Amino acid sequence: MSLAERLRQLPPDPRVVVSGNHATPWHTLALVDTALPSYRLWVLNGQPGLPDRDGVVLETPFVGPGVRRSPRLSYLPSRLSLVPTMLKTVTPPDLVVVHTTPPRGGKVSLGTEVNVLPAAIESARERGGLVVAQVNEHLPWTYGDGELDLDLVDELVEAAEPLAHAPAVRVDEESARIGALVADRVPDGATLQAGIGSVPDATMMGLADRRGLRIWTEMFSDSVLALERAGALDPEVPVTASFLFGSEELLDWVDSNERVRLTRTETTNDPGRIARNPAMVSINTALQVDLFGQANASRIQARIYSGFGGQTDFIVGALHSPGGQAVIALRSWHPKADVSTIVPLVDEPVTSFQMSAVVTEQGMAQIFGHDQHEQARQLIDYAAHPRVRDELREEAVALGLYRDWSG
Repeated sequence: MSLAERLRQLPPDPRVVVSGNHATPWHTLALVDTALPSYRLWVLNGQPGLPDRDGVVLETPFVGPGVRRSPRLSYLPSRLSLVPTMLKTVTPPDLVVVHTTPPRGGKVSLGTEVNVLPAAIESARERGGLVVAQVNEHLPWTYGDGELDLDLVDELVEAAEPLAHAPAVRVDEESARIGALVADRVPDGATLQAGIGSVPDATMMGLADRRGLRIWTEMFSDSVLALERAGALDPEVPVTASFLFGSEELLDWVDSNERVRLTRTETTNDPGRIARNPAMVSINTALQVDLFGQANASRIQARIYSGFGGQTDFIVGALHSPGGQAVIALRSWHPKADVSTIVPLVDEPVTSFQMSAVVTEQGMAQIFGHDQHEQARQLIDYAAHPRVRDELREEAVALGLYRDWSG
């Protein structure tokens, strides 16, 4: 039976789960879009180029640039650790389309993107759904939960698409300052979680002289490779993540590399498992932080921009880790919006709270363990941009957060 015939047997308006982030199998997704007049396209962090037309509903618990402004967006709020449960209960897929390596020894590898895909495949198989793999010789073989037995796949589609690579991140002066402040908090033997971008990269660059570091993270990029080559990582502990994105050099390094284990989201983002790592340091960012220590990392002017992602999972897990800490790192002034990122009270739904510290290029505000008055003072005096500090002090009085900080 051909793929087109299999697709015609799907129920009306099926839910199609596809590899997201930067691992989308574009060729096969185009075949699906041609064959199905209407369907629900479920994808994490969807990139530009996704089908966005009448008849397609774009479902996601984490909004990417390819769907952010679509009128067909259906946002499903969820912390990332619970998304596999969602896929097995309230949003089960009828079709799962994944990007894989060519078969080897009766298996294929999901390569750069494991994430929630094992849960999606299991859910589809349990209810008689269809699993299609786009086989790409350019995809690196990674070990862990992304190694799939071929009997889990109904159809193989060969398409040797070039892979997306992360552009080189320019670390500017502000990012370097933030990164240095965060790096100062990281001891030898710590476990790291950080994403992609100039601030995480700057933080990693500041850790090249540490020893015995471990990686337990949702995703990683070239900065982890730099730490490996600097001898900063514990060689006895595998690099554990759920997906990766970086340069061609990074993909060459992870290919058939036993040092790297890509693990399903239920494992990497489980706060209990995160907490078992020694001195877990979670480094995340936000769009705004208010004087109550609440962070908005998801919405801009009531429009969903991203989602909870793994931020809530890692903040909770890190704070329960022996010697652990959770840091929110951001610029004190938003260059595009031309506004302060430290605000009196966030006017959007809160993404996270109760972090260890908030770091900007201005300095470091200590949050965890301080009363609400001291938290507000720390944020104003050490994290906020100088041009808004007086205004923030006035707002602190109105919010009941002021006391005689000079006494």
